[in-house]
Amino acid sequence: MPIDHFSYGAVTPTLSYALSVLGSLLGLVCTARARAMETKRRARWLLLAAWSIGGTGIWVMHFMAMLGFSVAGIPIRYDLATTVASWITAVVVVGIGLFIVGFGQPNPLKIIMGGVVTGLGVAAMHYTGMAAMRMPAIVHYDQTLVAASIAIAVVAATVALWFTVTVRRGSMILVSALVMGVAVNGMHFTGMYAMSVEPDPQPGPITGLMPISFVAPIALFVILVVIVLLTALISRGGMDDTESGSGSGTDVLTRRLLAEAAQRPAPAATGAGGPGRPGTRIAGAFGVRPSR
Repeated sequence: MPIDHFSYGAVTPTLSYALSVLGSLLGLVCTARARAMETKRRARWLLLAAWSIGGTGIWVMHFMAMLGFSVAGIPIRYDLATTVASWITAVVVVGIGLFIVGFGQPNPLKIIMGGVVTGLGVAAMHYTGMAAMRMPAIVHYDQTLVAASIAIAVVAATVALWFTVTVRRGSMILVSALVMGVAVNGMHFTGMYAMSVEPDPQPGPITGLMPISFVAPIALFVILVVIVLLTALISRGGMDDTESGSGSGTDVLTRRLLAEAAQRPAPAATGAGGPGRPGTRIAGAFGVRPSR
């Protein structure tokens, strides 16, 4: 039976790409902030990143693209429980990948391991989302294209995790988000093209939600993600100051350096500030010669 992936023309693929880039962009901003934080606060930022990348960059993108999917003469509905399960899967697997690479010293092995776990999870989310469809038809999958979509998901996830531990500058964060959007959409449409349907000779009753029912929840979810993340980024009170009473992770690093410098043996010094004065000890520890 003929399948149309673009029932509304360029509207749904354009919006799906834009939402994927938005989720990736906000997630990369969160991971960049997380790298400057101590352990507890880093975990909070990584959770926000997982919500942004997994929830918006992947799951919302998936269902926005699915709004344009149709089969000639076949009504399509979505099972709510399975749809929610696919959303939870997306957020959880991205969170696992971010926590694998987000703590300790990043290295290629951790990035690859996190990429494999996350990529397989993203593929599971995609096919769970497709399994949520209810229609009077029998669904078949091209195994070669399914394997290709899984491979794309693993590669895309690995590249995304590499971005999260290396990208720092604003312009590169934007470029990385654009690349991630291409990768996520490529995986989605490869998986969709693996699907074919034929009429069910004994169709049963079709239950579930109409695709248009997801428009309002998707819009609300995206707005909520943007508000929460912008609030967290603009106001550091709840994210950065709770435990240390300082301004940011950079302040924490500065205090550590000063504390270590103050504990180092003071070199012999002459002139103003004598050997016993704290200012001379810190200055000497940093290799700065006090003025005479």
